[in-house]
Amino acid sequence: QVQLLESGGGTVQPGGSLILSCAGSGRTFGRYNMGWFRQAPGKEREFLAAIGWSGERRRYADSVKGRFDISRDNDKNTVNLRLTNLKPEDTAIYYCAMQEEPYGVPSARSHQYDSWGQGTQVTVSS
Repeated sequence: QVQLLESGGGTVQPGGSLILSCAGSGRTFGRYNMGWFRQAPGKEREFLAAIGWSGERRRYADSVKGRFDISRDNDKNTVNLRLTNLKPEDTAIYYCAMQEEPYGVPSARSHQYDSWGQGTQVTVSS
C-alpha cells in the first residue's frame, strides 16, 4: 500500500515562498511519475506540476509556470514543489500524487494517479 505524506504548508504573505515536500513509501518510488495538485474551497482539483520517474521530464500548468518548480530525490523517496511569488489565489490544499502505471510520461490528468497524500494547507494572505 502506497503512503504519501505532504509537509511544508503554512501561511505566507503575497510575494512569499514555500517549499512543499512529499515523502513516499510502499512502492518503488523511482519507477513512478509524481504530480502535485491543489484544491481551493468550492473549486475543482487543479493540476499544478508533474515530474517523470527519472526526474528528466517536467510539466507545469500555465497558471504556475515560472513560479512553481517541481523536483524529486529518488534516493530519499521525496518529491518537492517550490512555490515562489505566491498570490492570494494560490490559497488551497496542496496534494501530491503517484501515477498509477510505472515509467511512461508524466500526466496532468488526475484520474491517472491512484495514490494521494492527505494534503497540506497553503494560505497566502497579508
